[in-house]
Amino acid sequence: MQYDRIDARILEIVQQNNRLTSEVLGEMAGLSATACQRRLKRLRAERIIEADVSVVSPKAVGRPIQMLVSVTMERERSDIIDRFKKDIKLSAEVVNGFYVTGDADFILYVTARTMEDYEEFTRRFFYKNPDIKCFKTMVVLDRVKAGFAIPVERPPSDRPSNR
Repeated sequence: MQYDRIDARILEIVQQNNRLTSEVLGEMAGLSATACQRRLKRLRAERIIEADVSVVSPKAVGRPIQMLVSVTMERERSDIIDRFKKDIKLSAEVVNGFYVTGDADFILYVTARTMEDYEEFTRRFFYKNPDIKCFKTMVVLDRVKAGFAIPVERPPSDRPSNR
């Protein structure tokens, strides 16, 4: 997957606002609307752009309790890890899940309506899973920054491009 400096500019722009029209986006990137649409289509097809999403306030939708949870598995076997990854993907309460190195095996970002709801979730999701050795919850006091923007490296302008 390669991209050029114009693609990099498009990626920077759409990470800030993916609702811009092709005309506005093209103007900001120095392209025609049609050329911009073609590039966006390719960036999506090549999975450089994985998804177009809106960042929603947990508090505004009734899920003001936010936690970061570190999870340590009983054993590190591929079938156990894969099964837990599947559980993470199927859980509506788990907003983000990361398989990590270090003291824990996973770090989860979880939201809940109330602490009672979170307790019920822990019973169902953690305590009933015999493959989990332990988990530790850190309650989020303030979400200082939220988003998905990734710094986009601009390739050297003299790099050949096949676009």
